[in-house]
Amino acid sequence: MKDLSQLDVPGPTKTPLTAPFWENAAEGKLTIQKCGSCGEHFFYPRPLCPNCWSSDVAWTEVRGSGRLKSFSQIWKPGHPGWLPVTPYLVGLVELDEGPTLLSHILVERNEAKIGDRLEFIPQNIGGQMLPCFKYPDNKEEPV
Repeated sequence: MKDLSQLDVPGPTKTPLTAPFWENAAEGKLTIQKCGSCGEHFFYPRPLCPNCWSSDVAWTEVRGSGRLKSFSQIWKPGHPGWLPVTPYLVGLVELDEGPTLLSHILVERNEAKIGDRLEFIPQNIGGQMLPCFKYPDNKEEPV
């Protein structure tokens, strides 16, 4: 795997609404919001539940496992700071709790397959701990 810690890349945009997500990721935890009224998990961060419109929402730590729904290999990054690690993969990971996250996928292009099981791994990217996904140690076949 390429060393992502030395990259000179901009970090995520943090707002009061998204700050808990980034702070927990920096501590090695993957958290998403869960509705206290209907019990649904959701992501991206919102002040109201997208399922029942309740404002009774809270951050909760999730297992960090899911399936690869889609991915792209990036050859021409949007910021020149990413050039040293080009090409790299980004993908949509559907968490076991339901929501889908866009993240870096830390596997080689010829290994990645839609439906593969992945697991969360916090990764130092340009000096910031960010949520990424990789194959679990006991990789299973896609469904």
